[in-house]
Amino acid sequence: MLRKLVSRRTLAAVGGATALSAAGGYYYLNSGPTYPPSTKETRRPPPPWTPPSRQQMLDALKASGTNPAEEEFDLLIVGGGATGAGVAVDAASRGLKVALVERDDFSSGTSSKSTKLVHGGVRYLQKAVMELDYEQYKLVREALHERKIFLQTAPYLSAMLPIMLPIYKYWQVPYYWVGCKMYDILAGKENMESSYLMSKGKALEAFPMLKQEGLVGALVYYDGQHNDSRMNMALIMTAVQQGAVVANHVEVTSLDKDGAGGKIQGARVRDALTGQEWNVRAKGVVNATGPFSDALLTMDNPNHTPIVQPSSGTHITLPNYYSPRTMGLLDPATSDGRVIFFLPWQGNTIAGTTDTPAEVTATPLPQEEEIRWILEEVRRYLSPDIKVRRGDVLSAWSGLRPLVRNPNAASTEGLVRNHMIHVSDSGLLTIAGGKWTTYRAMAEETVDKAIEVFGLKDRVKRGCVTEQLRLVGSDGWSRNMFIGLVQRYGLETEVAKHLSENYGDRAWTVCSLAQPTGKAWPLHGVRLSPSYPFIEAEVRYAARHEYAQTAVDVIARRCRLSFLNAQAALDALPRVVEILTEELHWSPARAKAEFAAAQDFLASMGLPPGAAPRPISSEPKTVVECFESALGVKRARVVPGAQEIVYSRAQFAAGEVEALHGAFEKRVSAEGQDKLAVGEVLELVKGLPGFQEIRQKDYDYVLEEAGFKGRKDVDFDEFVEICAELREVLSAPAPTGKEKTQRLRIPVEKSGGGV
Repeated sequence: MLRKLVSRRTLAAVGGATALSAAGGYYYLNSGPTYPPSTKETRRPPPPWTPPSRQQMLDALKASGTNPAEEEFDLLIVGGGATGAGVAVDAASRGLKVALVERDDFSSGTSSKSTKLVHGGVRYLQKAVMELDYEQYKLVREALHERKIFLQTAPYLSAMLPIMLPIYKYWQVPYYWVGCKMYDILAGKENMESSYLMSKGKALEAFPMLKQEGLVGALVYYDGQHNDSRMNMALIMTAVQQGAVVANHVEVTSLDKDGAGGKIQGARVRDALTGQEWNVRAKGVVNATGPFSDALLTMDNPNHTPIVQPSSGTHITLPNYYSPRTMGLLDPATSDGRVIFFLPWQGNTIAGTTDTPAEVTATPLPQEEEIRWILEEVRRYLSPDIKVRRGDVLSAWSGLRPLVRNPNAASTEGLVRNHMIHVSDSGLLTIAGGKWTTYRAMAEETVDKAIEVFGLKDRVKRGCVTEQLRLVGSDGWSRNMFIGLVQRYGLETEVAKHLSENYGDRAWTVCSLAQPTGKAWPLHGVRLSPSYPFIEAEVRYAARHEYAQTAVDVIARRCRLSFLNAQAALDALPRVVEILTEELHWSPARAKAEFAAAQDFLASMGLPPGAAPRPISSEPKTVVECFESALGVKRARVVPGAQEIVYSRAQFAAGEVEALHGAFEKRVSAEGQDKLAVGEVLELVKGLPGFQEIRQKDYDYVLEEAGFKGRKDVDFDEFVEICAELREVLSAPAPTGKEKTQRLRIPVEKSGGGV
């Protein structure tokens, strides 16, 4: 017996199993995300770098038109979003002479209005398996590879995020588990963390807001998350560091073609801020304008057949108590078959997205119907004791998806997120489609094609290096860098973390511009809004180092305040305009125009009509105010009227509650009751001042939202609650008056990343 146990075959089997277990353990212990090493050098600020001014950039663009023999560019890239900025980084890092112009601001379109995910596409994998679709399989493989590079080249702007799939049917447990494990295996050594199954109790512990009824368990998988417009700015500044010439608010008005062969040799551009026009000469022009690709293609050829079919996706921002700080949620099958994400981001919660056929516009507006649909889906997944309110929508935005059009498709269904490169007869190179995650691979392929088409092989100094090229702000950054900011500048910890995670090692430069607070603590870093960690120094940094030219550039894309809370952005707007007036030397008329333009922009971010800025703080900020405070001199403080407090639970001004009580008592006394029948509430409310425009549809929506649907009667407190909800509905932006929005089921190809 003993001889059998110690036989060579047994020993070989045991040895093999031990070796396999050791290899598996080694792989597990060395798996997971890799973080930049922390060294003593990261305690100190990196070497200072001041990019060329915008005027210097404009002068370089003009020189190419006046002296093309010496100053001609190799590539002129039109479009400053993720794709255009990625192409600029790739081309400039290869040694090409690159120019980039953007009609509005960098990332002002789709690139700043995404779902903020860096994802491989777990739903793409589902379709690849279920339909044996090899193209979808390749898309997943490419996206998973690019996801890893994305998180390594800009580690301070992106991080992994666990995403929960709640399971309410037992048969879904093995289905989701197998799917997520295939996702892990497909990522291979580039996987972040392994997906895992959670019991019902653990799921509720991790996500206590989750609906408990019928919950079986949950499955958690990992994808990436980033700050999209800050990532776009990091790409732009990296391109500048590599030698590219970039200019925002510069629009292409026409394409310049040679007389003989009709080949494009540059473009005529106009500075939107001054109205000046000039020619830019380049050996090749790249069209990277996303949803606006067809506009430039039509400029090249009036008979052009559109290749992009736009579709808009709406997202909303909710307060942070709607989700845990470290875990997102995916609903893979909503009430109408669409996909919705519920994600923590920048201290708040974002939810989306929808899918609606749209026209190409510079500022697409979120539809009220879409906002309500998202809220309804959120309500389905949250615990019934959590009241999901329309008034909790802090911000809402709509972005256009750059979907490559299938001429045989009657709708946006069936459109894929794959990119397409097209070269016209005149030599206009267009890159269209794709998504944030694969921007680098798209840029590499585009530059390869440009080198081939425009004959730039002799101009290239090296091959593509963007897999290893770390973006501006990454080299001197570590996860503990914020501690050095706190110790050196006396910042609040929340502010220091925010600066570290949005600027990387450039946060040292931001802090050097911070003004003293005049308080015992924090010593530096005057906030733009008391509820968010953005500080005034960021506005100055944006103007001096990141080419911010308007107030909207700052509140929407350098700081993300307008995406987090439209009212808070409006509150901070006067101070933002004041700082930019100092930095950019605006006239009083320009400052007034900027304030008005920013208000109009915030209306597209879900700001209710008639909202006005509220005073942020009476605490001293300037030296003069410090002296006034010390001497006991206090300035008059404006108290906002009740109608300005849009998102407050106190919806009524003084005396209004008493008026409601009088109307309620009069009606119930006449009927000899102490409660009011639900069927009579609408009639009573419509007779009150300010409620005349309430519709039956709005009333039904409020009853369901407040949890009174199916009730026979309500008492006075419940009556007041209904009236408050109705007031919120009245304060919401009105429908556009167009035909009813056509909502589509988001197909698998477009799920998983929003815009």
